[in-house]
Amino acid sequence: SVLFRSGVLPRRTRHKCFWPMSDDPNDRGLSRKHLFESCHASLRRLGVDYLDLFQCHRFDEDTPTEEVVRAMDDLARQGKILYWGVSCWTAAQVSEAVEIAGSSSAMLPISNQPAYNMLDREPEAEIFPECQKLGLGQVVFSPLGQGVLTGKYSGGRRPSGSRGADPQRGRFLERHLNEETLSRVDRVLALCKEIELSPAQLALSWCLRRSEVASVIIGATRPEQIRDNVGAAGVTLEADVVAQIDELLG
Repeated sequence: SVLFRSGVLPRRTRHKCFWPMSDDPNDRGLSRKHLFESCHASLRRLGVDYLDLFQCHRFDEDTPTEEVVRAMDDLARQGKILYWGVSCWTAAQVSEAVEIAGSSSAMLPISNQPAYNMLDREPEAEIFPECQKLGLGQVVFSPLGQGVLTGKYSGGRRPSGSRGADPQRGRFLERHLNEETLSRVDRVLALCKEIELSPAQLALSWCLRRSEVASVIIGATRPEQIRDNVGAAGVTLEADVVAQIDELLG
């Protein structure tokens, strides 16, 4: 699900391409062949005529960026995608794609999908300003820090079935599951009670406060989580609250 400042987006088709889908060496990456075959496969599976947004899930070092741009432009001209974007690309890689598209009158990418939350703020340094300059909106993922910002792991807990309890699924989470980080998060959770927001609502509204962020991807698995998450839409965090969070997470 995707959450905007004003609420949840109506049903749209969003597809990403990069990771291997089989042992076939052509069934991975961002080659023209894989982009076309991946797009067509998604259209068949979803039973739709076109994809609203087709994203390059990672940068492909083995495929020239010009090939990627040309393939996306051709898919758009054929009416199979409306827009395209990238995910987890560096500022330099995004800039290269925009430059190539602009110089060849091809469709420009319109979105970038980085990980962004109170604990992972790297996009603020280069990605956000570069994409804003180039006209790409941010569709950020992991706004809850994979559950850390909800208090799920407070006190060192690792609930059964959670990412933190699975060495493979939680490999990107481990760096936050230390006593220092968790104690700082606990102080932020205490702030939630003062401002009458749930932990998830605070984390989501914190991301959405940025003008560069068009939407956040939520990973709700239960109806009550969706209802809670939607409560973040329309929330305006006061400057002093944002400053408090910065100080608490220091």
